[in-house]
Amino acid sequence: MRSVLFSFLIALSCLLCPAQQATQAASQPNILFLFTDDQAPWALGKSGHPHAKTPNIDQIFQNGAYLVNSFTTTPVCSPSRASLVTSRYGSELGITDWLHPRTEPELGLKADTITWVKLLNDAGYRTGLIGKWHLGLLDQQHPTRFGYDYFMGFRSGGNVPKDPTLEVNGKDQKLKGLLPDILVDDAIRFISQESDKPFLLSLHFRAPHTRWLPVADEDWAPFKDLDPQIPNPDYPDLNTKRVKQMTREYLASVASVDRNVGRLLDRLKQLNLSENTIVIFSSDHGYNMGHNGIWHKGNGHWVLNQNPPATKNIPKGQRPNMYDNSIRVPTAVLWPGVTQSGQVVQGTVSNLDWFPTLLEMAQVPIPSNLTIRGTSFVPLLKKENEKAWDNDFYAEYSTRHQSHTHMRMYRTPEWKLIRDFLNPERDELYHLTTDPQEAINLIQSQDPKVQKIRDELHQKILSNMKSIDDSVLQQVGQGS
Repeated sequence: MRSVLFSFLIALSCLLCPAQQATQAASQPNILFLFTDDQAPWALGKSGHPHAKTPNIDQIFQNGAYLVNSFTTTPVCSPSRASLVTSRYGSELGITDWLHPRTEPELGLKADTITWVKLLNDAGYRTGLIGKWHLGLLDQQHPTRFGYDYFMGFRSGGNVPKDPTLEVNGKDQKLKGLLPDILVDDAIRFISQESDKPFLLSLHFRAPHTRWLPVADEDWAPFKDLDPQIPNPDYPDLNTKRVKQMTREYLASVASVDRNVGRLLDRLKQLNLSENTIVIFSSDHGYNMGHNGIWHKGNGHWVLNQNPPATKNIPKGQRPNMYDNSIRVPTAVLWPGVTQSGQVVQGTVSNLDWFPTLLEMAQVPIPSNLTIRGTSFVPLLKKENEKAWDNDFYAEYSTRHQSHTHMRMYRTPEWKLIRDFLNPERDELYHLTTDPQEAINLIQSQDPKVQKIRDELHQKILSNMKSIDDSVLQQVGQGS
């Protein structure tokens, strides 16, 4: 009798398992991860820019939680994206600068790399990536090898804003139209598919990466005759005319993203998905537009009438950097039932933190044998233990193209130290509280208090490098 009853219970449990899984899937939120390329933290109406036209993106920031101190570990595309999906530093993955499709076609994520996308997919999520990948060109580095069921976009870093060539159904095709519109057309199709599974959609725009034009007429109209304010008009020998022209084009590209974000959010509402969809907005890194005399990101370029001369490892015209405008990213989380309208999160977070955060949101456990560097910031979104949050931040950037550097950075809410272990003469120290523009380098200060802070931050840099077994320590003779 016991064996018959036991067999009956086993059979019943097998019948219940799919139902239980369906119930769990129904309780798991959809995740829409909107990710722009090269978007500055200042390039939003919500952040106070006088000319930015971003009403749709602003609604995400206004209706959800605005993470004002969100950073990337490396201020260029590929290592930032690698850290996003793995919660590991680029130096741990062998990706320390953007992947060059011609000179480095074999580099990318290793085939055995575990991503949060894979863990969500294993937990029952229907997963898609639409847009930019930039983590490897080889078939073993394809997005579908790392947890995405579906991919439409481009594996390399670059593309064009109009009539792009994209991978569609596994084959490259030249498509007609504006790239942001094409990507969002496919994103709308993806979220509209009926399924009993929750979805994760990573929508990786190319914009506002240069080239910025062309855009739709309605996106260009507010800027074509604009005389824009620029951040450092009095910077010595700044090429003001060029900065203003680039600002117009850049903001128009941002507006093209915003218009399409609006289309996608409208479709979510039409499908009655808004209340069970977490909407995230972020970028791979920030951007400079005349700030401190440069434009571009971590691999910055001087934008002066006469550029400074070349120095050791730094060609003329180059200004590799880890300014806040390069490492800070515009980030918001709209999580129905959790985040609150108008919520501002002051705690420092980074792209390393998305891995544990997204898994906690989706109620998916992290494998106990998996090394990750980030921390879930769900407590910040829920306004829990905010005072206990660690607001220090470590980052790295070893440039490989044009400039050659080994920059390592440690930032607190008050101070930032950048060491270039390859070019020590480039070391920088900024007092962020009194100098948020990072205009006054205090590295040579004779003030004993400043020297003490510099030495303390230097030790923290070394400690972080040791903790991830950074090979640069051995290269510069500081491995002990």
